[in-house]
Amino acid sequence: MRPVYIAGAAETPLGEVHDHNELSMIALAAAEALAEAGLSIRDVDGLFVNYMGEEGSVQVGEYLGIQPRYADSTDFGGAAFEAHVHKAIAAINAGFCEVALITYASRQRSRRARHREPPAGGMGVPMLQQLEVPTGLPAPIGRYALYAARHMHLFGTTREQMAEVAVASRMWAMRNPKAWSRKPLSIDQVLSSAPICDPLTRHDCCLVTDGGGAIVVTTAERARDAAKKAVRVIGAAQSQNHWLVSQMPDLDREGMPGRRCGPEAFAMAGIRPADVDVFQPYDSFTISVLIALEDLGFCKLGEGGAFAQSGALRPGGALPSMTSGGGLSYNHPGALGLMLLIEAVRQLRGEAGERQVPGARIGVAHGTGGFLSTASTVVLAND
Repeated sequence: MRPVYIAGAAETPLGEVHDHNELSMIALAAAEALAEAGLSIRDVDGLFVNYMGEEGSVQVGEYLGIQPRYADSTDFGGAAFEAHVHKAIAAINAGFCEVALITYASRQRSRRARHREPPAGGMGVPMLQQLEVPTGLPAPIGRYALYAARHMHLFGTTREQMAEVAVASRMWAMRNPKAWSRKPLSIDQVLSSAPICDPLTRHDCCLVTDGGGAIVVTTAERARDAAKKAVRVIGAAQSQNHWLVSQMPDLDREGMPGRRCGPEAFAMAGIRPADVDVFQPYDSFTISVLIALEDLGFCKLGEGGAFAQSGALRPGGALPSMTSGGGLSYNHPGALGLMLLIEAVRQLRGEAGERQVPGARIGVAHGTGGFLSTASTVVLAND
């Protein structure tokens, strides 16, 4: 395959945005990412967008003045953006495009647009309305609360171990001036915060913010002209499994999407978990991180809680994770997967400032979507 690089990465305005709409936010991030790549909007011939409607790529393309040769608006949930990198690799190698722009923006906080249940419509949602909503199980937190309770039952995972994920993310956020939540956080504060859905409390749950970003995926030839160091994509994979929680595999069995795409991406990259210097998991909830650690082989099945409790995820730990502060403390604009890639690129470039992981050469971004329904993994290298 032709080598493929991320040559530009930028965030939109973050937090609570009132002076832009989603399209103008994307325009700002795209302009910055393309400038880093040494490219212009005229060079973009591939466009990947998610969570902005079925015609997302068409609307974004129209606003930016892009008429792409290849476009994709596949909804893979929060895992879409790592999956888009996977697709961009294929599209570039097939000759369908050379410069792929992957972008997204949301103003869910300022629009007060986050709801307990998804709206009616779409192929998957009626099944939820018919089969799970009548039980009173709120989406998405109710499903993740079930996963947490099941993990505790199967493996003896404790609330303190899950709380450690939130504390580690906050430690990183305190080093990130762009993070939404930067006050110190303790295990006791996580455990005593407002109960949301047993066993999860407020600090086990991600933020609700505005935000988004853009990355530029391109060929080695194009990346040579980048204004900043390009980061090579050495592995990528995606997987999906269930929509209804009643149809998901048990946590102690094969079949979880991350347990398939993680090892596949690592095999493509020719690495092992021990080779990873910095990890960006999708921390929608604290339990999500423990499951990701196990799925990708950073620890054995059922040992995610103990691994986190060892301090491995914190600054100076064995596996620095959520180094921006993640969805729990930095930003969560409805879909976090793109932000994971942006942070991984910055770490491998050595431009993360106070939160920089020394000598980071291999980074992994692992997105999940739905109710752990989808997963996608990207392995990046500073070579």
